[in-house]
Amino acid sequence: MTTPILEVHELKTYYRTRLKEHVYAVDGVSFALEKGKTLGIAGESGCGKSTLALSLMGFYFPPLHFGSGSIVINGTDIMKLGKEQLRAQVSGREISYIPQAAMNALNPTLKIIHFIEDIMKEHRPELSKKQVWDMAAERFETLNLSTKVLKSYPNELSGGMKQRTVIAISTILNPNVLIADEPTSALDVTSQKAVIKLLKRLMDNGFIQSLVFITHELPLLYHVTDDIMVMYAGEIVERGTAEQMIFDPIHPYTKKLMGSIIVPEEGMKEHKLAAIPGTPPNLKNVPEGCRFADRCSYVQDACRTGKVASHAVEERIYRCIVEPDVLKEWYAHGGE
Repeated sequence: MTTPILEVHELKTYYRTRLKEHVYAVDGVSFALEKGKTLGIAGESGCGKSTLALSLMGFYFPPLHFGSGSIVINGTDIMKLGKEQLRAQVSGREISYIPQAAMNALNPTLKIIHFIEDIMKEHRPELSKKQVWDMAAERFETLNLSTKVLKSYPNELSGGMKQRTVIAISTILNPNVLIADEPTSALDVTSQKAVIKLLKRLMDNGFIQSLVFITHELPLLYHVTDDIMVMYAGEIVERGTAEQMIFDPIHPYTKKLMGSIIVPEEGMKEHKLAAIPGTPPNLKNVPEGCRFADRCSYVQDACRTGKVASHAVEERIYRCIVEPDVLKEWYAHGGE
């Protein structure tokens, strides 16, 4: 069996409010990612996707705090490392991050090459400025980015070009795992395609080994990822292959999430879009039982009080009290 490049076990991270309340935005999350694989993470705004991304990077800056669990990258539990060890040995090398609103992440007063020089001063101090330039130019050319970009200021680049440049900078040290948080948001369709092609090229060329792709656009994940993991209220409610999750979801939340969007592969014939009623629970006061119970059309009494555990069902992970065969029969008879 292949050893995962990234293993997360029972990870809990929380935000501490001014009133000392703990809001667990990531609550007991476990998953593994193998070398060469791409994992998509989907869910509503506020479900914990971006907090999970920050947590995997070890970016625990107040009000975000580490609660418990482990994050193992290539056999090393990064939560057992000090801040300096994490910065020098892990960040950028083992795992790298493309933040939300990455187009605004570049200092407008610096040319692009300066960002790469700063990274190399920290991680490859033995390289001269010329060597850094040559390495950066080679990488940009390999990724079909003009070397003219290296001499440009961020405000001289279009939105799509900025995003691709940030991706190139973030992967300059060839990290084993790249976390891309909403890398195609606010981009037109053409720019989205360019970003996706760039990410695929990074994997094809071996510049990154595995990818975690976070987005609201589930149909996009079908073309980008091997597996999809759906989050709700800080928990993983279902994980399966992209094919399973898009065309045959089991969990009621995944089913409703897919019913609220257009999947081009299904076509528009007889496809009725439906909103998910209600709102996610307040994570300051998490309800007993299933966190989706108040919004679920198939809610049972046991759902509100019973202990909800994750189970392996049909080669996927599924978190629900109701048996999958019962739900599938209900779906087949028009249940939503």
